[in-house]
Amino acid sequence: MEYSQKIQDKKKSEKNSLQGKKNRAAGSRFELKVRNELESKGWIIDKWTNNIDLETGKLVKAKRKFNPYLKVLGIGTGFPDFIGIKKVSNGYDVMGVEVKINGWLDKTEKEKCWWLLKNKIFSKVLIAKKGKKPGQIEYVDFIEKYEK
Repeated sequence: MEYSQKIQDKKKSEKNSLQGKKNRAAGSRFELKVRNELESKGWIIDKWTNNIDLETGKLVKAKRKFNPYLKVLGIGTGFPDFIGIKKVSNGYDVMGVEVKINGWLDKTEKEKCWWLLKNKIFSKVLIAKKGKKPGQIEYVDFIEKYEK
């Protein structure tokens, strides 16, 4: 490999790294915005720190992610992102909220949502995504979007 090719590859990887940082920061800001909006609507919102092991079919604690560059241990790696609780006339309504800027779930995320609903962990799962207007948040019911 030539020297000029190595320099081009390094510039490209630095550009991708910078874009990744921007995307993660934008995702974190959007999560915070969603959380604040749901809390203003009367929901009690907390970070969901569990995950689903689809092989065993059990709810497990989410593994924490260590970032060796920042020397930080990431806590919020559960699925879905948030649990929401609201008192209703005959008890409580419990929902899961997954925050996706584009609103699309991949195959394993869909399977996890179906598992959560089938096992009655949540009464519903909402997908929070950016709306068409700036600053707008849309909430899509998982069942309505991905009904089989």
